[in-house]
Amino acid sequence: MRAAEIETQVEALTSLDLEALRAIWRSHFGEPPKLRSPDLLRLLLAWRLQAQHLGGLDHDTRRKLRGRRPTVPEGQQLGTGAILRRDWQGKRIEVVVQSDGFHWNGQLWPSLSAVARAATGTRWNGPRFFGLRESSV
Repeated sequence: MRAAEIETQVEALTSLDLEALRAIWRSHFGEPPKLRSPDLLRLLLAWRLQAQHLGGLDHDTRRKLRGRRPTVPEGQQLGTGAILRRDWQGKRIEVVVQSDGFHWNGQLWPSLSAVARAATGTRWNGPRFFGLRESSV
């Protein structure tokens, strides 16, 4: 199959609903993944179709992906003992960076996002909430 044909095939996926995408997956690859998001299934299907005809990841890339170590939560690179402060609705939130997480309010939390969520009651990007990203609040 030529690249132009694959491009046309992938483009056609944009107008399909979830059941149609699952049907195409079945015809090419067997049972589809148990996803309920048509957007995600569309992306996966487009990747698989292109990889099937054009080739997937090269050996070096696959090896690097297999060898990835667990990521360190953003903020821990500041070092053990670093203190992050944020005033939120009249309350001071102070977090201490530890080697195995973030200490706040007498508990150890796995990420700054978990701390921000617990402290505010809403979902936050923790590094952004604590001013570690340019577009901080």
